[in-house]
Amino acid sequence: MSSAALTMEQEVWRPKYNPWLIAVVVALAAFMEVLDTSIANVALPYMAGNLGASNDQSTWVLTSYLVSNAIILPISGWLAGALGRKRFFMACLGVFTVSSLLCGIAPNLGFLLLFRVLQGMGGGGLQPMAQAVLADTFPPQQRGLAFALYGITAIMAPTIGPTLGGWITFNYSWRWIFFINLPVGLTTWFLVRRFVEDPPYLSRLKSAGVKLDYIGIALLTLGIGALQVLLDKGQEDDWFGSRFITTLVVVATVCLISLVVWEWHQKAPIIDVRMFKSFNFASSSLMMFTLGILLFSSLVLMPQFLQTLVGYTSQLAGLALSAGGLVLLIEMPIMGQMTTKFQARYLIAFGWLALSIAMFYSTKRIDLLISFSAAVWLRIAQVIGLGFLFVPITLVAYIGIAPEKNNAVAGIVNFMRNMGSSVGTSLVTTLIARRSQFHQARLVQDVRVDNPNFVNSANGLAQHLANSGVGKHEAHIEAYARIYQSLQAQAASMAYIDTFMVLAVGAAIMFCLAFVLKKNDPGGGGPSVVE
Repeated sequence: MSSAALTMEQEVWRPKYNPWLIAVVVALAAFMEVLDTSIANVALPYMAGNLGASNDQSTWVLTSYLVSNAIILPISGWLAGALGRKRFFMACLGVFTVSSLLCGIAPNLGFLLLFRVLQGMGGGGLQPMAQAVLADTFPPQQRGLAFALYGITAIMAPTIGPTLGGWITFNYSWRWIFFINLPVGLTTWFLVRRFVEDPPYLSRLKSAGVKLDYIGIALLTLGIGALQVLLDKGQEDDWFGSRFITTLVVVATVCLISLVVWEWHQKAPIIDVRMFKSFNFASSSLMMFTLGILLFSSLVLMPQFLQTLVGYTSQLAGLALSAGGLVLLIEMPIMGQMTTKFQARYLIAFGWLALSIAMFYSTKRIDLLISFSAAVWLRIAQVIGLGFLFVPITLVAYIGIAPEKNNAVAGIVNFMRNMGSSVGTSLVTTLIARRSQFHQARLVQDVRVDNPNFVNSANGLAQHLANSGVGKHEAHIEAYARIYQSLQAQAASMAYIDTFMVLAVGAAIMFCLAFVLKKNDPGGGGPSVVE
């Protein structure tokens, strides 16, 4: 069938049920899956204690999920073509829900890891299929509003996850962070079965048959699996100081390069890498990857800074972040409307500029005496730009891509965002650790017995402690210990400032890239052509 006929068919076809009803159903499924990527973070110590495992071993609960999830994401478009999108969506929901139950009743760490792998496999198809359903259900002039609803799930869920997970674990049990998926998963499965349908072109693609690419699947599994593990464990194992991490780097590099070369020459690739010939698609994928880095970096940085250096509880740190979530909740629908009036590239440029300014502003406001209200406003400043990015970047990804590739577009775009989140988490963890060491080494140079300022401070603190009833010798030891703790806190706060500066520079680079994107017809979604 010709490109014009495909486009006309897609424009004529409309779902039987209200598109917004379908949107809420698929967004609920995506929200449940994205929530599970972060809800278990704060429960790891409780899992380790309950299952008789070490804290290091318990981190595999996160890694195992992310690895299997990352493998399924880029091939979800191929799987939807092979099985039918609705059938694949329902299968993913079923696997995710059943494996959530199994995770909740796991008797030991080994079984929990196995069930988390299954859960990640089921969850891997939910995000891209939800986005692809929205792209086909709504006409181009309403896609921005639909993607705004999806954006709320993709950005809000990681924000809510740690706070919700901590509350459930503290008040009930870590097992309930998995059990809560059961009613949502079952309800969503029946709603998808009732209301979601495949457009005609998907039925035709399925009837054409799909060849199983064993080599591509093997290269993808090894490459993405190795990449995800090294990102998750790199800082913990000292990166290239570890033979295990070095081996993973080699395996990931060889397999992923081989995968691109192999898939480029396949007639029916599991990942359509030839779509990257489209400048808009390649640019939007890069931007979504960078958005994942900045979104999750800030989600890691702010609560970690407030808890480790300022002394906030996890609940209070969560409250400081919640205001930003409310701003996004209000901003996303407005952004959906704005995509019908302004070119996507201008909205994207403004979003990157706002994000860059906010990250630079963070370098000026981050200090050990930051108040709760200042932390709240700082988080609000950090998220304003995010609202201007998710929806327009998603829209731009579909410009110039034929409708029958919507599943593949959604799979790759969501994969890039998820990999960006992994890279961002690993990046900030490494930067904070390394820059803290650097600043500590610099500050220690001033802590010398021939430095009168240091000697006077230490003697004054020791005298204050002695006046409080501490012995003279113990007072001097305690004074030196407190000065060293203060030095460590100052070094760490300077490392956070450096990290925010790196994020500001990254957002500024993306701001420049936004202006070379192709123009789109606001509200029209852009032309669709077979690449």
